[in-house]
Amino acid sequence: MEGIISVLEAIDGVVWGPIMLVILVGTGIYLTIRTKFLCWRNLGHAIGNTLSKEARQTTGEGDVSPFAALCTALAATIGTGNIAGVASALAVGGPGALVWMWISAAFGLTSKFTECALAVRYRVKNEKGEMLGGPMVSMERGIPMVYGDKFKGFGRGLAIAFAFFAVTASFGIGNLTQGNSIASAMQTIAGIPMWVVGVVVGLATLAIVVGGLKSISNVASIIVPFMAIFYFCGALIIVVMHITAIPGAFVTMIRMAFSPAAVGGGAAGTVVASMGQAMSKGVARGCFSNEAGMGSAAITAAAATSDDYIKQAYISETGTFWDTFVVCSMTGLAILTSGVMEEVVVDGQTVLQGAPLTIRAFESTLGAPGAWLVAVALALFAFSTILGWEYYGEKALEYLTRSTSAAMAYRILFSVIAFVGCVSAFEIARDIADILNALMIVPNAICMILLIGPLYKDMADYQGKM
Repeated sequence: MEGIISVLEAIDGVVWGPIMLVILVGTGIYLTIRTKFLCWRNLGHAIGNTLSKEARQTTGEGDVSPFAALCTALAATIGTGNIAGVASALAVGGPGALVWMWISAAFGLTSKFTECALAVRYRVKNEKGEMLGGPMVSMERGIPMVYGDKFKGFGRGLAIAFAFFAVTASFGIGNLTQGNSIASAMQTIAGIPMWVVGVVVGLATLAIVVGGLKSISNVASIIVPFMAIFYFCGALIIVVMHITAIPGAFVTMIRMAFSPAAVGGGAAGTVVASMGQAMSKGVARGCFSNEAGMGSAAITAAAATSDDYIKQAYISETGTFWDTFVVCSMTGLAILTSGVMEEVVVDGQTVLQGAPLTIRAFESTLGAPGAWLVAVALALFAFSTILGWEYYGEKALEYLTRSTSAAMAYRILFSVIAFVGCVSAFEIARDIADILNALMIVPNAICMILLIGPLYKDMADYQGKM
């Protein structure tokens, strides 16, 4: 068993390694340049649309409001990576990793816009009158529409591969891993047995997902804003209480982000990290957290009520902004200003990283309530991810089976797996799902690159009407 796990971990390290990150970020850079930086130039416009009353209304074709669709996507996106992932990146890659998170997220804005725009543009209705969309539908319909019927088989092949990867990944990255994080946090902080947490999580998941997207989006529209504000305020208190440390933290971040061999000091504590380490850890954790370019968020975007797919894509684009530039940034700044980076390395060994590092940062400033705040936030983030990924997997399965008949069975199985994740890490299944999660990127990147030309024309037309 250990040998199989070692092999899977090695494969996981390759697929989430430099080549995949180059594909992911490189695609974002290409799309950003190809669209003449419109997603950057219109970020303020996108945020304004997201916060408007109109975004909460269900006008036009679709299943849920644009805001509800965004919250559902954010439910899946904002997860343990925002707490544990950021801390791990800082511990191993140094403070400069946060800078590289921002850089990758900047190009990720365009990737998120593109995949969501295509999802709304090429979506279809299923036999129940509900929307079915996402990269798999964009690949099957969009590629032949743009390049001719001779590419129909190619588009269909990409679509099947993406959908298969998404269904399998939904049980791992979107379920087992999240459930285990919830149970571990509750056992550590409150002493609650993992099986008890598993029963609660499994039943709560079933009670929500059995109602389909509208039930999930209703819960997400409440949980996501609450959990994000709750955690943001806690982190903000820490940063404000150490406000004099902010300038030094930014100087250290910039220095260690671009220095060939940066030695720790100041906000970095005793961490030693090269530019390469900062870049690889920052980009990897940033991409893993905001999922831009992975295609998952596009599945939910396709369900939004909208008469203008470009406008909806701008709303969806803000998911990367909220995830990385807001939530991840506050985690990083709380850790760097609190002084706990001094405790990361002892006798040349990294002894504190991941969620424990974030907990230590909050606890050092706020005491025991700080540790509880992180634990509760971690549980909420992870649970919301379970809900969001259930919808992703269900829609990918619907595409593969060409039917909605398997939906209820999938929802029940998904809820059972949530319980399993709480009581066991189930490493083999988790690692396989993590590998397939990364492989979703390849067909999605190909699709975006092939279809960006016609999309940009519509973006330019929308720009002229603003």
